[in-house]
Amino acid sequence: MILVGNPNVGKSVIFNYFSDSYAVVSNYPGTTVAVSKGKGQIKGKEYEIIDTPGMYSLQPITEEERVSQKYLFNSKPFVYLHVVDAKNLQRMLPLTIQLIEADVPLILVLNMMDEASARGISINESGLEKKLGIPVICTTSIKGEGMDRLEEAISSYSFQSAGSKIVEHSRGITYAIGKISSLLRSEYSLSKKTVAQLLLLNDAVALEEVKQKHEDIEAINKIVEGTEKEYSDPLNYVMTIERQEYVNDIVDSAMIMNNMVGINSENSRNKSSPSFSERIDKLLIQPITGIPILLLVLYFGLYKFVGGFAAGTVVDYLESTLFGELINPWVIGTFNSFVPYPVVQDLFVGEYGIFTQAVTYAIALIMPLVGAFFIVFSIVEDTGYLPRLAMLIDRVFKKMGMSGRAVIPMVLGFGCATMATMVTRTLETKREKVIASMLLALAIPCSAQLGVILGVLSFSGKALAIWAIVIGFELVLIGYLSSFVMPGEKPSFFIEMPPLRLPKLSNVLVKTYSRMQWYFFEVLPLFVIASVLIWVGRLTGLFDIAVNLMGYPSQWIGLPAEAGLMFFYGFFRRDFGAAGLFDMYNAGMLTGVNIVVAAITLTLFMPCIAQFLVTVKERGVKTAVAMAAFIFPGAFAVGFIVNYCHVTVKMT
Repeated sequence: MILVGNPNVGKSVIFNYFSDSYAVVSNYPGTTVAVSKGKGQIKGKEYEIIDTPGMYSLQPITEEERVSQKYLFNSKPFVYLHVVDAKNLQRMLPLTIQLIEADVPLILVLNMMDEASARGISINESGLEKKLGIPVICTTSIKGEGMDRLEEAISSYSFQSAGSKIVEHSRGITYAIGKISSLLRSEYSLSKKTVAQLLLLNDAVALEEVKQKHEDIEAINKIVEGTEKEYSDPLNYVMTIERQEYVNDIVDSAMIMNNMVGINSENSRNKSSPSFSERIDKLLIQPITGIPILLLVLYFGLYKFVGGFAAGTVVDYLESTLFGELINPWVIGTFNSFVPYPVVQDLFVGEYGIFTQAVTYAIALIMPLVGAFFIVFSIVEDTGYLPRLAMLIDRVFKKMGMSGRAVIPMVLGFGCATMATMVTRTLETKREKVIASMLLALAIPCSAQLGVILGVLSFSGKALAIWAIVIGFELVLIGYLSSFVMPGEKPSFFIEMPPLRLPKLSNVLVKTYSRMQWYFFEVLPLFVIASVLIWVGRLTGLFDIAVNLMGYPSQWIGLPAEAGLMFFYGFFRRDFGAAGLFDMYNAGMLTGVNIVVAAITLTLFMPCIAQFLVTVKERGVKTAVAMAAFIFPGAFAVGFIVNYCHVTVKMT
């Protein structure tokens, strides 16, 4: 069973309802980059359930649509569930028509019926079912309404072709589709008519498929070229208009606007007056009001909650009291009594031991910071604020070679830059992907690093302001220069705008738990590996050599040589380096300007091993190495400038 449909229509909610597996539900497009799979039982029968990335058409434009289309070309499921937003049938039914023409087993799920009803929209479900020739089920998946009927429809489903002739295309296009179809000799998961339509539009995936099956490409190309000459407009435009006209006729007969929102409604006396939601929308996307709102979100969400409560209260209790006074002394004493060998003791319960450092940092320091950030992020994305933020900063991002859509990986980078680097694949152009990956590696601190830095700098509003200004300036400057230096297409901006919603507590908690679970299982093994490597390095002497080498650039920027250890940690994991900063701060080794310089340099320092490897995978070895070669000296150069400016000001 495969779920298809536009972004933000509730596919992931339905996936979670039926599946034993959990996929993150987001209120913005671009979250489900890869295909999510799970298993679940419906009426006692087990099904494999697959949630594909959001798509608007069988002819892809975005990376998400390409992923979905490739999956459709290579799958033969029991049934497709096409999930649509019930209040936007006119915009979403064209994909339904394409799927019907593809002659695949299909159930149409009209989701978000509560929002449609709130707008006075009702739908003639049985009439629409007869018109399309496929089962139609109305649901409100987030509330569980209509899901029992959907279960029944799935369990009793028996595929019957709805007929391949749905839309009446113009004579030239109809002839070309028929001619190309007759040339296709192989079997495809989509109907030959659909494959022919995609070939007529020069679709890359369809061309790849027919080439693999050794079809007569030369004859097909001649038909395509001849048909293109018959029309003054692009064939894609002509076919889209013809399909939309057919959809408009269906919607006119199936969608009913109730009197409650008609001209007799009290609320519609002045149609020009915007609704409350529309007024909020304008406040969020207008710079004069949107920027102060963004600053409030950052202040209360990140500074006060993550930096103050999580990094201060929670971390202080877990690290100092729970682990420092209770758990670690007991573990060290017990382990040493059973294992009398100093070398083994050093590996597990020594200064950099697997338990005393890796496990302690992962649970007492990293986990509360990551958890706090993901709570804030889940609330923000559930409200639908992220797309508004994308619109707000699109103009600024365009100056940096990216569109407002890049706000999604950028904001995700504050949670985990490794995960965010993978999400850059949703951006439109290669140039945009490279710039976003570069900025993520350069100036976006992950949640654990951010939490520690906010906690350490919270002693002074001036120190925190200097850190934020320098990092922000570096981000904008490098992005701006990259947009001139890097060749490629300029980005366009298109993003689905979901309605503003109140976040649902259960959804926020489940998403936070899922992300924390993923992050914890990601970070703990790396912390353990780091402890083992440090242990091996100390035994062989390589550790001391590396730390001593890092001491020279540390002293160059005005820090004690011992700070080299903190930067050395940063090679293994950004949050590992942040933990070293936290230790040096607690030990009183960094004070005043030293803390600011250390925090700035550490933030701009090279990405961790995990992020570097993902960058290699996504952008290639040469690009990843070039980024690291620029970032490493650049971080210390900025630290030197900040320290030099402070010394100069102090002397004058």
